[in-house]
Amino acid sequence: MATLNPTAPRRRPSRRATDTERANWKTTTILLLCSLTILLPLYLAITMPFKNNQQASSGSGFSLPSPIDLGNFKIAWDTVGFPKALFFSVVIAIIAVAGSLIVSSMAAYAIVRNWDHKLYRFSYFYLLAAMFIPFPVVALPQVQLTAFLHLDNPIGVGLLHILFGMSFNVLLYTAFLRSVPFELEESARLDGCSTWMAFRRIILPLLGPMNATVGIFAFLASWNDFMMPSIITANPAQQTLPVVQALFANALTTNYNIAFASYLMAMAPTLIVYVFAQRWVMSGVTQGAIK
Repeated sequence: MATLNPTAPRRRPSRRATDTERANWKTTTILLLCSLTILLPLYLAITMPFKNNQQASSGSGFSLPSPIDLGNFKIAWDTVGFPKALFFSVVIAIIAVAGSLIVSSMAAYAIVRNWDHKLYRFSYFYLLAAMFIPFPVVALPQVQLTAFLHLDNPIGVGLLHILFGMSFNVLLYTAFLRSVPFELEESARLDGCSTWMAFRRIILPLLGPMNATVGIFAFLASWNDFMMPSIITANPAQQTLPVVQALFANALTTNYNIAFASYLMAMAPTLIVYVFAQRWVMSGVTQGAIK
C-alpha cells in the first residue's frame, strides 16, 4: 500500500493554466461590467411603471415599488393613444416580416442556383452595395415616390422595410443556401417537380433557422423604427408607437412612472418575440442542411 510522503514537493500549477485562469477572470469581469449598461436601464424600465407619483419623484430610482401601482398603465394607454399606434405598428411589422421572408428567400434562391449567369451575380453584388447606403441619404426621394404612388401610409412603410432590409437578408439566405446540396433538387426534378415546387417542398422546410433569424431582425427593425414612419406617413393619426411616444415625451417629462409604463408596453412585444424565437436562432443557420 502506497504511503504519502509529507516531504515530497507539491506539484505546482503550470504557467499556462495560471495565465488561462487570469484571462478568464478578466473576461468575466469585463462582461459583468458591460452587462450593467443593459441590466440597469432594464431594471428601471421594469420597476418605474409600478411606482406612484410620490415614489417616482422622491427617493432613489433603484428602489423597489412599495406599494405596487398599476394605474400608470391605464393612464399611459389613454394618454399616448396606445391602441391605435399599436395597431399600425403591428400592421407594419406583419408586412415587413412576411415580405422579408418571402422576397429575400426567393431572391437568394434564384441567385445561388444561377450563380454562373452574370446577371444574377451582378444582382447579388448590387444588393450588397445597397447595404452601405443609409436611409437619410435617400429619404427625400422616398418621400416623393411614396406620395406619388399614394403609399405615404403604414403599408408604404412596411414595403420600404422589405426593400431596405433585402440586402442583409439576401446575404444571410445566400450563405445558407450555398450549403444545401443541389442533388436534393435534382432528385425532385426527376420526379417531375418544377422550380417552384422544388423551392416550396425541399428548400423552404430547410430554411427554418434562417427564417427565424431574418424574421427577428425584420421585426425589430420595423417595430423600433422611428425615422421612416415619421417621414413617410403623412397622416399623424396613423403613426406608430415610437413616433407617438416621442410626441408625448415632452408632456410626460415630469411623470416618469407614466412615461416608463408606456415604454414598457411598447417594449414587451420585442421581448416576447425574442424569448419564443431565440432557440431557432441559436440553433445555427446550418441545422436544416444536414437533414
